[in-house]
Amino acid sequence: MRVYLFIAAIAGGATWLVTPLIRHLAIEIGAVGEVRARDVHTVPTPRMGGLAMLIGLVVAIVFASKMPFISGLFVGSNQAWVVLAGAVLICLLGVADDLWDLDWMLKLAGQLLISVFVAWGGVQIIFLPFGSLVTASPSISMAITAFLIVASINAVNFVDGLDGLASGIVAIGGIAFAAYSYVIARSTPSYASMATLLDVALVGICVGFLLHNWHPAKLFMGDSGSMLLGYMITCASIIMTGHLDPASVHTSLYLPAFMPILLPILVLFLPVLDMCLAIVRRLSKGQSPMHPDRMHLHHRMLRIGHSVQGAVLILWGWAALISFGSIMILFFKWQYVAIGMLVAAVILTILTMSPYLMRRWLEIQKEEDPGVRNARHSRKG
Repeated sequence: MRVYLFIAAIAGGATWLVTPLIRHLAIEIGAVGEVRARDVHTVPTPRMGGLAMLIGLVVAIVFASKMPFISGLFVGSNQAWVVLAGAVLICLLGVADDLWDLDWMLKLAGQLLISVFVAWGGVQIIFLPFGSLVTASPSISMAITAFLIVASINAVNFVDGLDGLASGIVAIGGIAFAAYSYVIARSTPSYASMATLLDVALVGICVGFLLHNWHPAKLFMGDSGSMLLGYMITCASIIMTGHLDPASVHTSLYLPAFMPILLPILVLFLPVLDMCLAIVRRLSKGQSPMHPDRMHLHHRMLRIGHSVQGAVLILWGWAALISFGSIMILFFKWQYVAIGMLVAAVILTILTMSPYLMRRWLEIQKEEDPGVRNARHSRKG
């Protein structure tokens, strides 16, 4: 565990150190986002923060490859380097979008090509949950893997609308899945786990960047960052559960295992929900699925009356409830977990609706005030 914490610290420290340099570079080359109608921020802010996170990720993975406990994961397998190559490509695609605002069809095509490349390189879903787990054919495996990666990339991109929101949600999901993969790895001869390594590095770069991205943000992650985060958390989940044979894992561990198809959705529940709602909403209006609007979950939170920081913290809370609530089944009876999640959901619901409830309570108080009631009657008279 200490090794993984050390790697997370390296990733976070490297990201934190280079972020000011990337901010300066973004300003110099013109990667500064203009204020659009759908934006929450009111001042043009440089983007391209994903490049800083990529540097932190590369530093952490290269450093891990030299550490005795983890170096064995790099022997006889190119999986880590394939993931890293895909991360570089997806980040560069995002940098191009941050600079030139690429057409969404072109960007989607680039995401698909990179996802197919990564799947071809060996990062694939091998087992599928159709009744019982069966081995997928290579073509089906590559297709499902590419779909999951592209869907997760765009889910994180959709939810990246408030300072610190996307990086916090992905960090929470990364912590939850790192704990899960670490528990699974302890049932194997070697405690080392590539999925855990990728997750802790992901958490590190999220936290390192978040220190510069908290409201008011000095630098936005841009598409280079949101696409990188969605790509990385999905690759980690595929490496873990996509190769998880139930015959080799104790039933008590496998029963609560998030099936390969569902795990990225559970870890990224809020981004995926927001993306699905946006697609349905836009298609119902005859618009493109990528048509921008101000109806995302974070926009709704602000409309209710939350501050930017308050909305982010509450959405983090919902993400933590779903992510950590799911893995708690590994350690506690499901009945206890269900009760705990229900209580937490009630508390979060009250916090989510608190500005609206407060306004309603004040309106009721005014209506019950005799002075207000008499003044209203006198106006009617």
